[in-house]
Amino acid sequence: MNFQNSIPGLKQRRWLLLLVTGLAAFALLTVACGGDDSGDGGGGTTATEAPAARDSSATDENPYENLSGEIRIDGSSTVFPIAEAMAEEFGYVSDVRVNVAFSGTGGGFEKFCRGETQISDASRPIKDSEREACAENGIDDIVEIQVAIDALTVMIHPDNDFAQCMTVAELNQAFRADGARKWSDIRSDWPDDDIIAYYPGADSGTFDYFNEAIIEEFEGSTHRGDGTPSEDDNILALGIGRDKNAIGYFGFAYFLEAGQSLQAVSIDGGDGCVEPSFEAALSGEYTPLSRPLFIYTRASLLSERPELAGFIRFFLESVDAIVPEVGYVTMPADLLAEQLAKIAPYTN
Repeated sequence: MNFQNSIPGLKQRRWLLLLVTGLAAFALLTVACGGDDSGDGGGGTTATEAPAARDSSATDENPYENLSGEIRIDGSSTVFPIAEAMAEEFGYVSDVRVNVAFSGTGGGFEKFCRGETQISDASRPIKDSEREACAENGIDDIVEIQVAIDALTVMIHPDNDFAQCMTVAELNQAFRADGARKWSDIRSDWPDDDIIAYYPGADSGTFDYFNEAIIEEFEGSTHRGDGTPSEDDNILALGIGRDKNAIGYFGFAYFLEAGQSLQAVSIDGGDGCVEPSFEAALSGEYTPLSRPLFIYTRASLLSERPELAGFIRFFLESVDAIVPEVGYVTMPADLLAEQLAKIAPYTN
């Protein structure tokens, strides 16, 4: 039973779970202890369901209540808000502690391949070189699960009244190593002021995705290195918001969080200017900067650790409620079904 889908929001779901737990306790004349929300700033508490044999004492309303243990997650700063929200919500239905951190997609895969984490957040697919690094440590059973869609967003200062729509070629000029240094180098009628660039660090999957879609699209281009890089998207948002000549990029959720302090650039991918939005990302109209977001785990861990299998089941069953609330786009039903099918052998 997917008890997540029948409840519209996070607060309502929390109250319903508390009510169900209380009623069950009263009816059975037993004391039921729910999961404690002891999040440490980078995670929360969660619980999961046994992969091969479901615990018969778990209720249909909450199949996770008898799970316990600890899960470590690291990786993409873009996926971090989703994972953090999932960990917090899982803490209301289980006794599993989920610790969530972010060191960038590349940094997350390094920890995952050393066996330090059970889940790796990623804003791009895993590279062949990263799979090889995992295999060298005996990790050759990697499971890729898509969890959302993002609209990678290019941002400028709200007072910028000229660069409100840019072509892919113009973005390339703004961020390539041997490209434009002044706005007037991109278009002659733009101000003769220096371009101040902000962008994710080299370990970021967002950097990799932008580099592939915008920079490497033009032969011989490499990403500029004279701007301000950071793995923390909040730092990028603050920098762009303080300089009228700034331009930068990161995930759509962080743009939504920044509110009126930033202005999104519409992208002309060849068919006219398109603003980043939930609808444009889902339809593919926002090209080439709409992208899938992933979590990675291991088949052996799903088999051996019911708390992990349960958490990922909870994660996927909760995406329609939680993903939009943190600023990303949910997957079409058929794509979500494909992801659920990947973990079905471990959760039924």
